[in-house]
Amino acid sequence: MFSTVLVANRGEIAVRVCETLANLGIRSVAVFTDADAGARHVADADDAIRVPSYLSIADMVAAAKETGAEAVHPGYGFLAENAAFARACADAGIVFIGPPPAAIEAMGDKIRAKQTVSAAGVAVVPGRNEPGMSDDDLVAAAKEIGYPVLVKPSAGGGGKGMRLVEDPADLPEALESARREARGAFGDDTLLVERFVANPRHIEIQVLADAHGNVIHLGERECSLQRRHQKIIEEAPSPLLDEEKRSRMGAAAVEAARSVGYTGAGTVEFIVSTDRPDEFFFMEMNTRLQVEHPVTEMVTGIDLVEQQVRVAAGLSLTMAQSDVDFEGHAVEARVYAEDPAHGFLPTGGRVLAVTEPYGDNVRVDSALRKGTVVGSNYDPMLAKVVAWGPTRSSALKALSGALSGTAVLGVGTNTAFLRALLSDADVVAGRLDTGLVERKLEELTKTEVPDVVFAAAALDRLLDLRPVAEDDDPVDPWDLVNGWRLGGPAAIPFRLACGDRDVTVRITGTPEKASITLDDAEAHQATARRDRHRLEITFAGRTATFRRARDNDTLWLAGGGGTWAVDEHSLLERTTVNATGGGPVVSPMPGTVLVVKASQGDVVAAGAPLVVVEAMKMEHTVTAAVDGVVTELHVRAGQQVALNQPLAVVTPHEERS
Repeated sequence: MFSTVLVANRGEIAVRVCETLANLGIRSVAVFTDADAGARHVADADDAIRVPSYLSIADMVAAAKETGAEAVHPGYGFLAENAAFARACADAGIVFIGPPPAAIEAMGDKIRAKQTVSAAGVAVVPGRNEPGMSDDDLVAAAKEIGYPVLVKPSAGGGGKGMRLVEDPADLPEALESARREARGAFGDDTLLVERFVANPRHIEIQVLADAHGNVIHLGERECSLQRRHQKIIEEAPSPLLDEEKRSRMGAAAVEAARSVGYTGAGTVEFIVSTDRPDEFFFMEMNTRLQVEHPVTEMVTGIDLVEQQVRVAAGLSLTMAQSDVDFEGHAVEARVYAEDPAHGFLPTGGRVLAVTEPYGDNVRVDSALRKGTVVGSNYDPMLAKVVAWGPTRSSALKALSGALSGTAVLGVGTNTAFLRALLSDADVVAGRLDTGLVERKLEELTKTEVPDVVFAAAALDRLLDLRPVAEDDDPVDPWDLVNGWRLGGPAAIPFRLACGDRDVTVRITGTPEKASITLDDAEAHQATARRDRHRLEITFAGRTATFRRARDNDTLWLAGGGGTWAVDEHSLLERTTVNATGGGPVVSPMPGTVLVVKASQGDVVAAGAPLVVVEAMKMEHTVTAAVDGVVTELHVRAGQQVALNQPLAVVTPHEERS
């Protein structure tokens, strides 16, 4: 067994790997860039070393040699599925905790993977997957297959560069965008095209293989709840499969792994039509640990990282297929720094406070802590919350409860959306498919900020204005902010904004005994008390408790399963907007300008693409809001931009006449 392992990754997966290494008595070495010098995975490891980039093979190998690591665990993402990295480790006498380079290459290229498993008798999705197809070839292939089609990069996964095309007229633009994203994410813009399976379900099989010819599977995970072709909720087992289907799909996954001489932990992904559940097609194999591996661990009791380390050390699997038992049900939710109500655009910021759930049947894989800066350089996933139950229903309820106790103050997340998704009638019934989230997105994100949040924010601000007595001297009553006036108290106004609501809150009295009015609604009695991190209020006859943190004029509140950022504005600040929709076009997220599609002086129509911004591996095309002329252009390709930074100005025709 190894004595020292370098963890060539960051974030929650690096923390996760370090935990198992500690359990095995193996010294862990973390790597970090300048941006991650204070990150949790650095603190959790036994040792740490700086690297310029998580993507530099030479720097990773040098770090392993310098720290005396005999092996490298790549986690997932970055270099985890890079055959050149695996070879470089071998050349340096370092064990790569993963499959052989040949297996990575065979399965890392979707075109080659489909050809390989097809030869082994595993069914693949109908399509065209010849290497080096031009755009004209892909257009002809799509016509041959029939629309709708799915355009996919050959060199990678995770939904990056994937495009669903239903209209032939949209295919050229989709190919251009897909090639650009694939080139940026994988360094390879080779594309393939395949039939889009109607009502598809995404089901994957976890496999384990050693170097002694033993290959087994650990059952399936249902990963059909996705947004932008990326998973957000995963579960094991799938509510679709029975024992017979599980056995057939598991056997196909084992054959796919055998076909490339696989060793270690891997995942074979299949697509299954809800309408024809007996028919399944191979999609791809991920030659690494999966993000959603905890649900398999919770229903089997098998530590997959430990198995990876044992296999890499040359040991045989300690179990046969007949030894694998499944107990209960597990569900995982991915907590992302994103805004579901606005197209899942990435958010960001500095973590002011974090609350994570705990319990016997709850697991949290996370690298979050106070002070963590969530920027635009890395994937927006912050943590994974996982729950187990004896039944699927109990596991869903346990996960919803765990998410209600999850709060990240300072960074917008998708936790409220995840809870809404878990309570959706189709999800509860197990009627899943990969398009469910998109179909129901408006319904799932239709949540208005409660009045109690504005009342709490206003009372919190009133407490801030209260003078603090020095030593034992009493507070001068004339210094109290309570609206006292001759002839009766006057209300103290606060203008607050959160979500889509902009509210003026008026408070009469003190935090201990106040009357509160929101805009022109009726007044309600309220009280408030707080300590540094906790605010408790009674409003309209009900009591609510919030975790709180202030960042300048923004108060973050978390409670009852929701998190809100409430901004305070001057009462004199203008609230009107240009009714024509003209004026500055701003960036919807912090990120990097990939492409500038317009020039100053261009005449554009509403909806015309102006600038493509990328953040956290996601592209977003910023368009013109009105017909008009591009009168100003403020950015260039490669430029870093902040949230709401002006990119261009489109002036409506009527304003120029």
